[in-house]
Amino acid sequence: MFVRTASERDLPAIRALLVETWHATYDAIYGAERVTAITDDWHSIASLKARLSRPNSEFLVADDGKRLGGMAFAAATTDPKIVLLNQLYVHPSCQRQGIGKALLDEVEASFPEASSLRLEVEEANAGAIAFYRAHGFLPRGKTADCGGGSGLPALILEKSLG
Repeated sequence: MFVRTASERDLPAIRALLVETWHATYDAIYGAERVTAITDDWHSIASLKARLSRPNSEFLVADDGKRLGGMAFAAATTDPKIVLLNQLYVHPSCQRQGIGKALLDEVEASFPEASSLRLEVEEANAGAIAFYRAHGFLPRGKTADCGGGSGLPALILEKSLG
């Protein structure tokens, strides 16, 4: 798979990847009904489309020419030295193949002025936490409102860049 910038034509495939990945990851934590409600909101075509034109951001997909294996979205915060990794998801059938690392590497390369990369992750998502810890992220605290507006608690992890 190669990593490239997402385009509007990718949005249906990105949404499908996110819905399937979220159900595989979070049904056991939140229940399928809640996951469906979250994905219908956060991962709607309109919500994804808005990210394509967001300033100071990078929206990436991992593509093999036939399907998308992963996606990532990151944006600079009000402090341009801090980039927030809003999303990094790899389809369950494509995990443990280096796709997540490739997406993460491209996110880091996309913000050369940044000094740190920050993210929020569900505390029960042990696989994601292990992935991020293996790639240099360290705990920086907790939030009671993951992503702002969800009401879901999360760990805050951060990696120094440069």
